[in-house]
Amino acid sequence: MATSVRKYEQSFAVAFDYPVYFVRDALAPSCNVLADVLDRRGGVRPHKLLTFVDSGVAEAHPGVISAVGSWVAARSGQVQLVDSPVVVSGGENAKNGWNDVRRAMELLGRHHLCRQSFVLAVGGGGVLDMVGFAVSLVHRGLRLIRMPTTVLSQNDGGVGVKTGMNEHGAKNFAGTFAPPFAVINDATFLATLSQRDWIGGVSEAFKVAIIRDAAFLEFLLSNAKRFRERDLDAMEELVFRCATIHLDHIRDAGDPFEFGSSRPLDYGHWAAHQIEVLSDFTVPHGLAVSVGVALDTVYAARVGRISHADAERIVAGLEACGLPVWSEYLVRRDAHGARTVLAGLDAFREHLGGRLTLAMPSPIGRRCDIHDVDREAMDRAIAWLNSRQGEVPA
Repeated sequence: MATSVRKYEQSFAVAFDYPVYFVRDALAPSCNVLADVLDRRGGVRPHKLLTFVDSGVAEAHPGVISAVGSWVAARSGQVQLVDSPVVVSGGENAKNGWNDVRRAMELLGRHHLCRQSFVLAVGGGGVLDMVGFAVSLVHRGLRLIRMPTTVLSQNDGGVGVKTGMNEHGAKNFAGTFAPPFAVINDATFLATLSQRDWIGGVSEAFKVAIIRDAAFLEFLLSNAKRFRERDLDAMEELVFRCATIHLDHIRDAGDPFEFGSSRPLDYGHWAAHQIEVLSDFTVPHGLAVSVGVALDTVYAARVGRISHADAERIVAGLEACGLPVWSEYLVRRDAHGARTVLAGLDAFREHLGGRLTLAMPSPIGRRCDIHDVDREAMDRAIAWLNSRQGEVPA
């Protein structure tokens, strides 16, 4: 007798929405952006708020802790600061290991924060990822307000819907999809960045421009000197245009939580993530992305997706901004003679499952997906980048 099978097909959609603000001096007592965010969905006043601050931000902006207190004090009927702002490790170190995650979760529990409570994370991408990961786990998600403080976090990771922690020797091995309640990009924080962190985020702008917006690429190439020389107005425009391209993609591409095998806005990232891992994360993400973008751009020309002239313009443009287009990790080999950077292709495929899917420009400003890599053409692309350094191609 055949076994009886009963099936009920479940299907529902959930809408997510969050505002992204671009402003200066968001923590000035007279600025109401954060106040508007807290009241965005009503709720019982005063709103409970716990703030985490990146240690690098606290060092570069010694007044940020008191600024949070002063801002809240001016709105005592609207918001309650449940504890003094908590300083946490900044940089990629925030995402390596679990001590800070556990500490954050313990604080959220100690102060009895609930799904109507707010957490404000002020910092770079590492801190936003770590705090966001912890917040997404407690009560299955509190209301997270991100205040990114680097170019890289303001124009890319800080406006997206993911969190990530490094584990098992892999970039972002653990993480969640957790859209923020709001994002406040305050350009004031950018002025004190080190040159490395100031320019590092520009690589993400090149990434989206090459595969999504040819006019934006021309803006980047023509303003390279302004970016290198720390023109804040130029950088604000870059941040706005890059962030909105990311936001448009999340909204319109049909796969915000990456159920498929494609990662359309991760152009150049397979090599970048592998370089970070091989360097034990001593090469920061933005600089690794620049190398990865340069490599995939030269490869795209080698396989006929774009012209060699376009590839040379892009590589020269990255260099004009002060970004690297080369890393020694591109020529490292394992005991069997294989390039260790190419293991990043397998890691990239494994992260989403299915078959390998890489974004490529075809032509500039438009994206296509490829599923196989011509290893000989990739070797030639690496050799070409190597030759620009005045070294013997390996």
